[in-house]
Amino acid sequence: MHFLAGMPYSPHLMQNCLVLNTLKNYMLKTTNFVRNIELVRKSPLESHGGGLMGHFGVAKTLAILQDHFYWPRMKRDVERICGRCVTCRQAKSKVQPNGLYTPLPIPSEPWIDISMDFVLGLPRTKRGRDSIFVVVDRFSKMAHFIPCHKTDDASHVADLFFREIVRLHGMPRTIVSDRDAKFLSYFWKTLWCKLGTKLLFSTTCHPQTDGQTEVVNRTLSTLLRAIIRKNIKTWEECLPHVEFAYNRAVHSATKFSPFEIVYGFNPLTPLDLSPLPLTEHVNLDGKKKADFVKQIHEKARLNIERRTEQYATQANKGRRQLVFEPGDWVWLHMRKERFPAKRRSKLLPRGDGPFQVLERINDNAYKLDLPGEYNVSATFNVTDLSPFDVGDDLRANPFQEEGNDGDQGTTSKDLVQVPIGPVTRARAKKFKDVLNGLIQELWAQANSWRPIEA
Repeated sequence: MHFLAGMPYSPHLMQNCLVLNTLKNYMLKTTNFVRNIELVRKSPLESHGGGLMGHFGVAKTLAILQDHFYWPRMKRDVERICGRCVTCRQAKSKVQPNGLYTPLPIPSEPWIDISMDFVLGLPRTKRGRDSIFVVVDRFSKMAHFIPCHKTDDASHVADLFFREIVRLHGMPRTIVSDRDAKFLSYFWKTLWCKLGTKLLFSTTCHPQTDGQTEVVNRTLSTLLRAIIRKNIKTWEECLPHVEFAYNRAVHSATKFSPFEIVYGFNPLTPLDLSPLPLTEHVNLDGKKKADFVKQIHEKARLNIERRTEQYATQANKGRRQLVFEPGDWVWLHMRKERFPAKRRSKLLPRGDGPFQVLERINDNAYKLDLPGEYNVSATFNVTDLSPFDVGDDLRANPFQEEGNDGDQGTTSKDLVQVPIGPVTRARAKKFKDVLNGLIQELWAQANSWRPIEA
């Protein structure tokens, strides 16, 4: 222990016996300094998934090993074992979401970029309708709710779109949809290709890509429940009322109502027709009217950008950016709605793999080399993917890499110098981590060691 004399420790740390306690813990707790390469290979495997072990994570597996052995870079070896354990990947649920929030481009005018979806599973009305075709303008947030049948094919849906949307707003430039079977039909794609419309399909089973329409669907359901009181089969008759109320209300993102953004004014309501002078309507000429609408569009776009930035900041707090390249190996988390047969029981595996990345569509979507037996699209969102290391189980020699777990990164011996002052918990913990690395490094350089004599 003569090496401690040359280190500039703070008197406060020496008074608290932090150095001696750290040495005591390591020397008395560790019973065997391992030099056998074969034992280094087998010990982490046995401590992680051997008999009476539960395939726990890095922390618990490392704690079990440290009760019996020590060798340099032990933590790194345990991390490799746990990261490559197929049993753990299959059995454990995915917790931390991957991929940052990526907002869609903000439109500049009403009804040039739209999104569409379906609300299914409604009670059948007198006319036989049991679904709602929802079309939303991504700029003004104006929505149209069109009753339809669940069994409508692509031709019927296209007819509804032209009759209820095109006649009022013209053709859009881009459409965001969730890869429903109706939108993937050959007729539907051929029709839009002839018209020059680019379909922006969202990743399969990832409706957050089309989050706007999903929110509108929830609002629509809430409005219907509030208006329909007795006979729930009359929801079709209530749709015009619900649509007007939705488009007349101020949207939280734009700070304007959809009617005001599209038409430049809000339609009159029964309250506006009352004899009391509640509001004063200003009559503007053509040029002033155009300038007024243009100002509304500029303000609405700025409000959407500000709201999108706020949402992205909040949404990315609990997420991590993860980027894969073609050729990388990943593990796939199997969602219940996408793999119903493989998730029919709580005790079935939660994931499968590893699979190789074939194509990087964007930062949040990847195409995998998925076998045909799965019978699903090979494109997955990064949220369902996690990196998988397919290398060797362990390094050939545990002592081929100098240093140990305590000196990973840029930590150096200079960090042992503790500034004069009170010993806080954070400062003491940082010092202990560096000291642990120095002690383990000195032990690794020695041929043998002896425990402290009583």
